[in-house]
Amino acid sequence: MILRSLAEVVEAIPSGRCLVGIAGAPGAGKSTVAEALLAALPSAALLPMDGFHLPQSRLVELGRRERMGAPDTFDVDGFVATLVRVRAGGTVSAPGFDREIEESVPGQVTVPADARAVVVEGNYLLHWPAVRELLDVTFFVDVDHDVRLERLTARHVRFGKTPDAARDWSLGPDERNALLVAETAGLADHVIRLAG
Repeated sequence: MILRSLAEVVEAIPSGRCLVGIAGAPGAGKSTVAEALLAALPSAALLPMDGFHLPQSRLVELGRRERMGAPDTFDVDGFVATLVRVRAGGTVSAPGFDREIEESVPGQVTVPADARAVVVEGNYLLHWPAVRELLDVTFFVDVDHDVRLERLTARHVRFGKTPDAARDWSLGPDERNALLVAETAGLADHVIRLAG
């Protein structure tokens, strides 16, 4: 089902404590949707996947630094373990991500025990079966390719890349990741179509 309004998205979320997955390509608008849900849902918490990026030093060691953002540049096991703890209840601490230094920051995210909805946001929520199984409802955020590319390039510039480097990264590693993520759209319970 394609959803076009926040009210439709909120209506699709089950009552009671649940994990809500917001997936989509880099620059699609996942964070925007997640923030809107946090404001619209009573007692909601955010758990971004980005906090589970492997450290820069580890990516260099593995020869993956130039592909940062690809599925194998994340601590998937750590992410799954965190989701399991969230499902079990209680207050859960998780890493956040600092875009200026491109590093995870331990303990930056807190999911309180009384959160009714936990909004889990990230590119590969539908790509990794172990993650997908832990989510109660999933949404895939879709937006026009050119709009997404423009937003993504602007974000890279905002966090320190030159305009040329930002566009090269957006059309290189980010675009390869976007194509991989697009293949998972059909696994989502709902598609959120954002206007440009």
